[in-house]
Amino acid sequence: MAYGLLHDYLMGQCSTAYEYFGAHFETRKIGRKNVSGVVFRLYAPMADDVSVIGEWNNWDVTKDKMAKIDDSGVFECFVPGLQNYQTYKFHFRNAHGQYVDKADPFAFYSEYRPGTCSKLFDIRNFAWHDEPWMKTRTRNFDEAMSIYEVHLGSWKGQVDGRYLSYEEIADYLIPYMKELGYTHVEIMPITQYPFDGSWGYQATGFYSVDSRYGNPMQLMSFVDRMHQAGFGVILDFAPVHFANDAFALSEYDGTCLYEYSGEWRISPWGSLMFDLGKDPVRSFLISAMDYFASYFHFDGIRVDAVSNIVFHNGDKSNGPNEGAIEFVKRLNAKLHFNHCTLMMIAEDSSDFSGVTRPIEYGGLGFDYKWDLGWMNDTLKYYSKDPIYKKYEHNKLTFSMAYFYSDNFMLPFSHDEVVHGKGTLINKLWGSYDDKFAQLRNLYTYQFGHPGKKLNFMGNELASFDEWNENKSLPWNLKTFPIHDSISRLVRDLNLIYRHEKAMHCQEHNPANFHWLMVDNADQSIFAFERSFDGETLVFVYNMTPNYYEYIKIPILQEGEYTEIFNSDKDVYAGRNQYNGLPCQTGLWGPENKPYHITIKLASFGACIFKKTK
Repeated sequence: MAYGLLHDYLMGQCSTAYEYFGAHFETRKIGRKNVSGVVFRLYAPMADDVSVIGEWNNWDVTKDKMAKIDDSGVFECFVPGLQNYQTYKFHFRNAHGQYVDKADPFAFYSEYRPGTCSKLFDIRNFAWHDEPWMKTRTRNFDEAMSIYEVHLGSWKGQVDGRYLSYEEIADYLIPYMKELGYTHVEIMPITQYPFDGSWGYQATGFYSVDSRYGNPMQLMSFVDRMHQAGFGVILDFAPVHFANDAFALSEYDGTCLYEYSGEWRISPWGSLMFDLGKDPVRSFLISAMDYFASYFHFDGIRVDAVSNIVFHNGDKSNGPNEGAIEFVKRLNAKLHFNHCTLMMIAEDSSDFSGVTRPIEYGGLGFDYKWDLGWMNDTLKYYSKDPIYKKYEHNKLTFSMAYFYSDNFMLPFSHDEVVHGKGTLINKLWGSYDDKFAQLRNLYTYQFGHPGKKLNFMGNELASFDEWNENKSLPWNLKTFPIHDSISRLVRDLNLIYRHEKAMHCQEHNPANFHWLMVDNADQSIFAFERSFDGETLVFVYNMTPNYYEYIKIPILQEGEYTEIFNSDKDVYAGRNQYNGLPCQTGLWGPENKPYHITIKLASFGACIFKKTK
């Protein structure tokens, strides 16, 4: 078995390398006795004179020598009597003839920064309680999926100078997500990383659970409790690059074992780029993601910076990176084979064709792709002075022209509220009250538009201050009614989204979406219909401060329409310009539609109507 696994690892076909490499607790028969200890295995082809050093042998390089057990460069030793949490490193002579101390690439746990040692941890035998969830979970193609993106360290912030543990965060997060109606939480990277400001996207330990918040079993408990509460958990994972700290993967055995050796070695972020054309690197990263799916029961993996996978440095002019493209196809094929209900999500800003197309049809095999084009166009449009919005009208109509080419997710993520970009409300035009009215309209547009939803933590608070990873979210804003009303609006939109099948079922059936008012650039009013299984919803958006006591909205189906949501309601801090009575269709409507309804439309108002059966 070990030989077959090693062969697959070297061929780039292994998804369970964590079962072989690293440090594993086991019992061996030595003489007539059963002896408990840890077996260490290291892959370092150009290393020699290898030892494992740790606190149990007082870091003595002569005590626990590792034998080379395979010509490919695998070293092994068994050390009896070891315990959880003991620190260790590998000590060896590298290709340059220098002795170095390196962290274990397959370590399950690591020292809290600024420490750089790996730590022993027995990951076996966690008692799970989520069997009902795991047996019934799906990839949510025809189900509502509203994701709350969370940076664990700054959601509540530090308490008495320490981070809350995974379990402590769950104590607060579960009731909050229930209150706001989300379906999933996506946690930003929690593989071990040294620099807080990287937010986890420049890691040093790709199997090592972030020690800021606890040990691996505490993370398992977090996921277990989220599942029991009815929430899916998505892991953000960065397989494109890694931190260049000398104790980790950088020139691991004196060669570029994990990274490129040529012009693509340094990433656009100053870190080191994984050479995804190397077969052992492919196995290393595929196994890392499979490890989190297998041992931690994550429901989805969001793969960061896919544009930097398919193109060198994310630049299409550099041409496609064929080796990396092959990696991502293997990744999705193997993880879907091992976990048939695991969602694979691409954060991709490129126009690469077929990101969510099945591999057998020439695609990359992801389940979902972040629609960053929609996000950019939408925010640019909403930031415009209403006088000029008519010249940007196509920014809101273009997304549906390509929507059916991929399975899209609509993100307002952490990237939009940092580095001087301003928060969502700060991006919007106008006075204080205008900004809040437009923010309500913006969220209604996000939920009305086809595609799964994602919002970064704090978007529901309408903060004017950018996110800072070193601070807690400004929870004091909820004491201000106008800010708390945004949370109320997000909650109600989540509940409507989950309840109305027309908003989440068969989104990629073109028959279920129709533009009703798409050419009214002069008034900057949009309307569209979404339907499923005999149910019909109509969405109307006024993108200017003009107020309409009566305005005709085109309709395709004759009947009665009742307003089920209005962003201008007083409970959302609006002016209460809503439609209380059902609207009956009349003959003929604008833009050559057969019917119309006459409605009241508030300044920057957004409303949802449901056809009465």
